Amino acid sequence: MTTFARRSSLILPVNIPRFVERAWTRGADAVVLDLEDSVPAAEKTAARKLVRDSMPIAARGGAEVAVRVNNEPGLLDDDVDAAVHPGLDNLHLPKAESAGQIRELAARVDRLERARGLPPGHIRFSLALETPVGVLAARELATASERIRSMGVGVEDYCLALGVEPSADGIELMYPVAHVVTVCKAAGLEATGLVGSIAGFRDLATFEGAAVRARQLGCEGAGCIHPDQVVILNRVFTPDPAKAEYARRVVEAFEDGVRKGTASVNLAGKMVDVPVYKRALVILARAQAVAATEARKAAALARLGATS
Repeated sequence: MTTFARRSSLILPVNIPRFVERAWTRGADAVVLDLEDSVPAAEKTAARKLVRDSMPIAARGGAEVAVRVNNEPGLLDDDVDAAVHPGLDNLHLPKAESAGQIRELAARVDRLERARGLPPGHIRFSLALETPVGVLAARELATASERIRSMGVGVEDYCLALGVEPSADGIELMYPVAHVVTVCKAAGLEATGLVGSIAGFRDLATFEGAAVRARQLGCEGAGCIHPDQVVILNRVFTPDPAKAEYARRVVEAFEDGVRKGTASVNLAGKMVDVPVYKRALVILARAQAVAATEARKAAALARLGATS
């Protein structure tokens, strides 16, 4: 199975047609059609009816398509029913706190996939942990379903739960993000998120700092709310080309050494041993996932050009 990177997930209200119609032009790895925070309560029923027709529009540029649902009684089931149709790749569940709820959600999606002719297991889950209860339950949540692809800390709501405002340096987020990243790495999931706020879309330097800190902790991508933020996330969560090329040379040199009977070789005056080799493999795998994602988007745009 091809592994795609999801460096940037552009979140937009599904009830604003001009946002939906232009989403595929923004270069995001994933487009998240939102039914939650960006849609007023009075508009949610009408917005739900727009999801199915919006998914193929969002997918035109080759992005993965996701829907963020409302994790509230009376809303969640109807949101899931509106979202699970051909063209959906991912469900984003906010305010995740209960492994039991995740298992119930997975069973519901199982039934809908069968009833609607979707490939079994295609739809994956992304969990946002937005409360201290959710962060402390991260280990149980991570293993609640094989559908879970990623987890991350929902910055704005988590800070609200702490009773603080997001700071410029994101210090209040270091523990929860590091904890969730650690759990994700142990469970084989993608860790996503920022060490800083998503809201300041005009202050791109601060936003980039939040993304860089998250990458340094082990995050592999993040959500955003503005096209300018997409560019930053795609750059920050892509391996530096020079480092990727050096990683390729490391792998070649080490594997050549192993064939000659040694597990320690000299490359440009630096020792390459097993840990260095394994780090290089991680960098190369990430670079290949990014390349696959870019190829997928380029192919989709080429098909559009051929039919226009």
